[in-house]
Amino acid sequence: MPHWDSRKEGNWSKFPFNQPYEKGLKRLKEDVLGKTDFDPSVLFQWGTMQAMAVIQILKDCEREFGEKGQRVVSNSLRRIGYDMVKQTYTGICKPEGLKEAEIVSFFATVVNTIYYASLEEPRIEGEDRISFDITWCPHQDHYSAFDCRVQRYMVQGMLDALLETGWISPGWQVKFTCTIPAGAKVCNFVFWKASGKEKAEWELYTGKLEQRALKESR
Repeated sequence: MPHWDSRKEGNWSKFPFNQPYEKGLKRLKEDVLGKTDFDPSVLFQWGTMQAMAVIQILKDCEREFGEKGQRVVSNSLRRIGYDMVKQTYTGICKPEGLKEAEIVSFFATVVNTIYYASLEEPRIEGEDRISFDITWCPHQDHYSAFDCRVQRYMVQGMLDALLETGWISPGWQVKFTCTIPAGAKVCNFVFWKASGKEKAEWELYTGKLEQRALKESR
């Protein structure tokens, strides 16, 4: 059983999704892994190089172009996250018999275990709250704690696309309480149905990180 298919809840089997980048994935499995001596662990090194390149591009654009450069890169990352979800759910109808919290939690599992190639421990805590721990992330040994801000842009694009499906109602917010690059044993994230001022918490914190980055780049 692949790690991304290890949820124990019975309703997990009712949660459909497409595998993103399907053409390349099919070729990798059939023509490369199935027929050659290719070592799949080098994909970790290749992916880490790509991730570090994105961080460096963002930092260089912030230093050279300030807020405009930051906005160009962040918008690009947001579009990539948006496209990932579009690939995953295009042509798929909303699953029946699932509560909204289950949809959010199962969606997070797809993001965590497939998009981010990580290991997780998910929890559905109630109708308006889910959480998960990332127990291993490919970036954890090479990202600084501040570098994790790059993922926020892609996640925002993912959330935008998920809302467009109509599978969940507006108002769900996400935050982290600790991260491995900052010294914790896990990265802990919480999704909850926010009200009042909480609805802007994610974007407000993103703004604080952006201002800090611009200040440091100067």
